[in-house]
Amino acid sequence: MSTATAQKKGFGATLWDYLTTVDHKKIAILYLVAGGIFFLAGGLEAMLIRIQLAVPDNDFVSAGLYNQLITMHGTTMIFLAAMPLIFALMNIAVPLQIGARDVAFPFLNSLGFWLFFFGGVLLNVSWFTGGAPDAGWTAYAPLSTTSPGHGVDYYVMGLQISGAGTLIGGINFLVTIVNMRAPGMTYMRMPLFTWTAFVTSVLILFAFPALTVGLFLMMFDRMFGANFFDPQMGGNHVIWEHLFWIFGHPEVYILVLPIFGLFSDIISTFSKKRLFGYSAMVFAVVLIGFLGFMVWAHHMFTTGLGPVANSIFAIATMAIAVPTGIKIFNWIFTMWGGSIRMTTAMLWTVAFIPSFTLGGFGGVMLAAAAADYQYHDTYFVVAHFHYVIVGGVVFGVFAGLHYWWPKFFGTMLSEKLGKLAFWPFFIGFHLTFFIQHFLGLMGMPRRYWKFLPNQDLDLGNLVSTIGAFLMAIGAVIFLINVIVTSVKGEKVSGDPWDGRTLEWSIPSPPPFYNFTQTPLVRGLDPLWIEKRQGNGKMTPAEPLGDIHMPNNSFIPFVMSLGLFIAGFGFIYQVDDKNWLIVGIAGMLITLGSMFVRSVKDDLGYHIHKEDLEKGAGSE
Repeated sequence: MSTATAQKKGFGATLWDYLTTVDHKKIAILYLVAGGIFFLAGGLEAMLIRIQLAVPDNDFVSAGLYNQLITMHGTTMIFLAAMPLIFALMNIAVPLQIGARDVAFPFLNSLGFWLFFFGGVLLNVSWFTGGAPDAGWTAYAPLSTTSPGHGVDYYVMGLQISGAGTLIGGINFLVTIVNMRAPGMTYMRMPLFTWTAFVTSVLILFAFPALTVGLFLMMFDRMFGANFFDPQMGGNHVIWEHLFWIFGHPEVYILVLPIFGLFSDIISTFSKKRLFGYSAMVFAVVLIGFLGFMVWAHHMFTTGLGPVANSIFAIATMAIAVPTGIKIFNWIFTMWGGSIRMTTAMLWTVAFIPSFTLGGFGGVMLAAAAADYQYHDTYFVVAHFHYVIVGGVVFGVFAGLHYWWPKFFGTMLSEKLGKLAFWPFFIGFHLTFFIQHFLGLMGMPRRYWKFLPNQDLDLGNLVSTIGAFLMAIGAVIFLINVIVTSVKGEKVSGDPWDGRTLEWSIPSPPPFYNFTQTPLVRGLDPLWIEKRQGNGKMTPAEPLGDIHMPNNSFIPFVMSLGLFIAGFGFIYQVDDKNWLIVGIAGMLITLGSMFVRSVKDDLGYHIHKEDLEKGAGSE
């Protein structure tokens, strides 16, 4: 299917194509668009928070609305923006980097996206039905279990559905990386982005069930009269914190590890060097993944776990700084002596190193349990995790989009506009969050709706708000870049960066079957090895043959829609038992589509060798 015919499709046909697609590259675009929209929503919520805190004793939003804003900002940014944008990058790159034709389970890949999407939409419907969740993004009991209205119910159902999608996605990538690597692509030859995607998938597999269990218990507390978190009925508040953070701390590494891998690939490409200390980097990633599960209670130093527990978690938290430090030195050593090209992707990468390191310093300070009694629940913590999440994940997403945009769309984002977007965002980021460390040390608590005059907090908050506006300007310039690039539509070659890994060995955007012939991998940075030997393209590992491809399917969309409908039924049956009919109807739609999927033989189709030979001529 050449691009000429693809461009002639009408809007309806294109829409249907995306609703039913199981192609990992199109699913990557779906994740990118949905995650981008939620990112803008979360950003808007952040701007409203900063406007409210720009001056003392402000009445820009009410106290109740402020609680909804901080809850939805955190929940949206973590679950509905950062996660899907990382899944977009994993979907576009991982199968290409290991020389696979698709992910292991294309149907599940589609299902994972639609579950995430409908869960996110359900969560945001709460704004229009009497109030969003207002118990903070961590939804601590008893605040969440006693919160009036249906806001927290939307939180519980939305995250259940969305989390199921993420779990499915993680399992899918795990199987893909274990089973579908091209011949010669041993584990220690995988690009670091694939390695980090692999460890991230393991983390998703072990971390998300804890969240699922916690949300399940909260659902029964709020909707069916259970008492898991009610101490008067023999329940326990702190159990929710444990369940939430057993998921919540690995979640931070789920977000940031793929970004580490991406930066490793970018630095290697634009320094024209092999990654320094490749095997040390791999072990550091695995160690971070392992230790990430042993530090959750550092979020709970002030709950009274006792000195023994506090000490153990403090030591584990400080230990996790070591593998991260190894990575930072290795990135710097990779650039050392390289012929560096300061592309926009590289600019974001270089900016990440000091920003993320500062975030790490804050983390080590917070790890000291005794000191944490002072820092806890102040703006110091807000500053710390934004340095890690924005200075790590958001910088990384911008870098990754500039780097892999050709693989998504076959065009290049404007370097000039890219750098123009970088500076206001970068400066604004440091203005917004650096000063919050000091606001926190001066005693400004988190989650407070307003602060009073004459507390020496005025200037710091004003500076922070100005910084937030600068970040917004950077984000808008990035959007303009995307629009300009799409309108121009200048096509680029398959290898615009002179890359080192397999995704650059095929055209941009890739054909829907990825590789005409599976490539033979002969070492780390396989494409670079072939270039050094003067081949210019990969040596195939197999003769040209028919390619088996999966059929598109509308079932994932319908299954997710069923759960979306059921969510409303379960939320509102508290007020009126007749809503249970809606819940049951939604579940029947989902179970019915699962049944159809089970009994229908879907054997896919073949692309014939003769068609490939014609296509290979035009590539």
